[in-house]
Amino acid sequence: MTEFLAAALGFPAALFSAALVVVVAFWLLVLLGAVEHTAFDGDVHGGAFGAGGVPVTVPVSLLTAIAWFTSLSGSVLVRRSGASGATLAVLHAGVLAVAVLSGWIVTRFIVRCLRRVLPGHAPPSRLDFIGLTCTIRTGSVSGEFGQAEVAAADGSTALVQVRQSGTAPLRLGSTGLLYAFDDVGEFFWVAPYDPALDPRTTA
Repeated sequence: MTEFLAAALGFPAALFSAALVVVVAFWLLVLLGAVEHTAFDGDVHGGAFGAGGVPVTVPVSLLTAIAWFTSLSGSVLVRRSGASGATLAVLHAGVLAVAVLSGWIVTRFIVRCLRRVLPGHAPPSRLDFIGLTCTIRTGSVSGEFGQAEVAAADGSTALVQVRQSGTAPLRLGSTGLLYAFDDVGEFFWVAPYDPALDPRTTA
């Protein structure tokens, strides 16, 4: 037990021991219902882990646990080797590098496996544009022709076909509201924009 504590509280395992305490505390709060396991998805990007479709807390927790176990095991072996001085410092630095690298590699492998078994997100649909405002990009919009630029929820923009019914056609640069999609003609029905009709407007 003394050897275990010395290794866990010594360099480099101590770096991951502190992080592991935070990870364990977080998942305990999740079990108690105090926080959601997706709490940090909007703050931390999981793309570096290849974690698309997997909550970012999962790869971070895996990386921490694997790196901690690897560094702990390596620290015990280094202590038993009897090395001292500069050699001991070099060995500990090597253990740290191996712990981080192995944690990264194993975490990416596990996350990729999880992505195969977890249900994926629904693919983007043109129906997602309904209820959004757009900017007219043609001289005018009629019942036969018109194009507009619309911004999706993720910030990307798309040029879509639009049609309008009414006597006052929308003009270039004006703002309209997409309120319906025609499956046969593959275009959106657009109406002059009224801030009161924008679903993103807050009261």
